[in-house]
Amino acid sequence: MAEKVLAAVRTAPGTTEVREYPMPDIADDAALLKVEVGGICGTDVKLYFNPPSKAPVIMGHENIGYIAKAGREFTRRKGFKEGDLVFVEHYVMCGKCEWCHSGQYRHCEGTDWRTNPEGIRYGYTTAERAPHLWGGFAQYMYLPWNAVMHHVPKGVSPELAGIVTPMANGIEWSLFEGGVSYNSTVLIQGPGQQGLSQTVICKQAGAKNIIITGTGKDHARLEVAKKLGADHTIDVNAENPLEKIMEYTGGLGVDVVLDCTAGAGTVPIMLGIEALKRKAGRIVVQGEMPDFPNFPIGKMTTKYITMHSARGHSFKACELALEQLASKRFDLDLITTHRFGLNYVDKAIKSVGAKEGGVKDVIHASLMPWL
Repeated sequence: MAEKVLAAVRTAPGTTEVREYPMPDIADDAALLKVEVGGICGTDVKLYFNPPSKAPVIMGHENIGYIAKAGREFTRRKGFKEGDLVFVEHYVMCGKCEWCHSGQYRHCEGTDWRTNPEGIRYGYTTAERAPHLWGGFAQYMYLPWNAVMHHVPKGVSPELAGIVTPMANGIEWSLFEGGVSYNSTVLIQGPGQQGLSQTVICKQAGAKNIIITGTGKDHARLEVAKKLGADHTIDVNAENPLEKIMEYTGGLGVDVVLDCTAGAGTVPIMLGIEALKRKAGRIVVQGEMPDFPNFPIGKMTTKYITMHSARGHSFKACELALEQLASKRFDLDLITTHRFGLNYVDKAIKSVGAKEGGVKDVIHASLMPWL
């Protein structure tokens, strides 16, 4: 095995360098992952151009790879052995708090980078912290005993498994938080990888009417949405979205609104509140939302709307997402549109964010360190 590991490191806002790190020693209760795919999502775009700190970071929090080396205690305790293809969640839990014991480690302080400077999370933790390999934009990634992992089912390629994070988010947000079920009418705002994953999950759950919105630049994505089960698509730049929603629902509005615009502002929220049924609808909001001083709380209460804030995914959502990928029921290869090598992280992130210097019509980008 090589003595050095290559990694793409964010060194400043919008700046990446490929650096070498020493191959770490693997303790008896730890392991080493050979990274095959590091998925890139909208969060990476935000963190790349507006990092929360000046520390160098190996980004990449949607990671698939093979166990290259595993200590005996690691295998005994976690059930993963060398050669297994696995999905590694970005949370590194403490394993001791009430959230970890209840299986909701996404709320664990040990992995919350916002409030705990010592917290560890793949794609967020500084590369200055030994053993340095805390992100998927690298050839290898370090796995401590408290890493959260899943076996990738046979027949699912590493590239397809790379969309398990948005698919798990789709399950968590639409089913567990939004309550989408058989015969639901659903409005999905934003046709990126999150919105398209929600489309698949809502279709799988039996939703009878799925409406997805996008902008003029989302034409290709909206076409993919139709292929994955959306009943109607709306270009909000060319059409009056509320009028079209009411037309498509016979004037009744929708049962559930899923905001997948990655904190695009107050406009999607206002549209969602207006688009919900007269009584007892649900809206699920995700992303870093801006302040909303004129939030229409009166309309919320009058319409008896329930609002949920989405926060990542649970272990169960990930397992169900992997089963969904293995089922081959939907042509999910339509989402995995582009591949990039380690030297092209900057271009890959710009492409996902539709920034200047990127390529067009990217939905999900797979960063492949060995490409």
